[in-house]
Amino acid sequence: MNFYNGLWAFLCISLLITSCSDEKESSESKQTVIEHVTSEAQPSAAVETVIPLPEGDVAALQLIPHTIQHPNGDTFTLNIPRGFDIKAVAWGMKRIRFMAQSPDEKLFLTDMYNLEDNKKGKIYILSDFDDSSMTFKKRITYLENLHNPNSIAFYKDASGKDWLYIALTDQLIRYAYEEGDEKPSSEPEVLDTYPDYGLSYRYGGWHLTRTIQFGSNNKLYVSVGSSCNSCIEKEEVRAAVVEMDPDGKNRKIFVKGLRNAVGLEWAEGNLFATNMAADHLGTDMPDDAMFRLLENKHYGWPYCYHSNNKVYDDPKYDTSKIKISAKNVPGAFSYFGAHTAPLGLSWFGKERASDPALMNYFLVAQHGSYNPAIGRGYCLQRVRENTAPEDFITGFRDENNKIHGRPCGIFPLGEDAFYFTDDKFGTLYFVYKK
Repeated sequence: MNFYNGLWAFLCISLLITSCSDEKESSESKQTVIEHVTSEAQPSAAVETVIPLPEGDVAALQLIPHTIQHPNGDTFTLNIPRGFDIKAVAWGMKRIRFMAQSPDEKLFLTDMYNLEDNKKGKIYILSDFDDSSMTFKKRITYLENLHNPNSIAFYKDASGKDWLYIALTDQLIRYAYEEGDEKPSSEPEVLDTYPDYGLSYRYGGWHLTRTIQFGSNNKLYVSVGSSCNSCIEKEEVRAAVVEMDPDGKNRKIFVKGLRNAVGLEWAEGNLFATNMAADHLGTDMPDDAMFRLLENKHYGWPYCYHSNNKVYDDPKYDTSKIKISAKNVPGAFSYFGAHTAPLGLSWFGKERASDPALMNYFLVAQHGSYNPAIGRGYCLQRVRENTAPEDFITGFRDENNKIHGRPCGIFPLGEDAFYFTDDKFGTLYFVYKK
């Protein structure tokens, strides 16, 4: 009897183990399917590290009108904070975008030529700044025939060698740089490649620009826009920010869900980005926004959108089968309203500013809507967390909807001073403390 009792117990345990094994296998199979469906949308979880930013002065800005007599014959008024001045210091270029300063303190400037896909882009060197006329006396073409150069950066590697990084539509390249160089002295190294096809610019797609930013962690970040206005991408690198070592190694997707993050800035241990939202929901939503980027987060596009400090599911997509929904998409650092088109982004910490108007604020270049009648953008704004952005420079769109410029890139220079580009009329402006 004891033998049969033992045999019966053995058989029961065997059946239970088999059943559990089958259930586990079935569960794992289902999980594999779920992960396959959601892997494109939601990266794996990561530990969040939010480093608080120092707070800026909250006193309201007083903007003072300044008459601009542009060398192209246009006369208009820009309104800037009391105590500052503004000058056009270089002009006569095409679609100038972002800037970087070389180790020998020359200003390098990208020019994408026009709004179309082309290989007519250039990189200029501006030098010999004349204090009396407040203009650059010398402009050299460092490179030409480039595929939409948008963003550049200098970086000194561990061996002490300087490099110039250039973000093109189809690839990320770098050149060795020696002080005094007016042309590259060697062939470029290709560090990464990117898709360069999609709906045309006129349909809100493709997003030709790539932006690069180095962090204090010695990592390089590259933003790659979506191929469309609103769609589910086939390529993981689209609508994402990529992280890599300065030599291109250890490349990985850092964050996803950013339709077109053109402005990147590293500030106080975190990466920040401006982002242009989709166009299919009308003239008043969704909001363009600015985000603090935390590794492996998904910021919503195309499944969700941001409006009036809230996140909503986009009715165009069924989010019931994926992990992306308004409930788990991070909120924005700041909201700008629909169709402001935020581009350049710079942080003015205490090492870059002492004036309360600037210190411990971001400046954002609002490029402006493609339709001036919508009436948003065409300005620079200062930004701090969880607060409505404040106008810092206005007047590029006048009361008659005439456009006098479209702000793009911002480059801090010394203390309480910066350059910014107007990519509509190819003009470089200098803002400084009087």
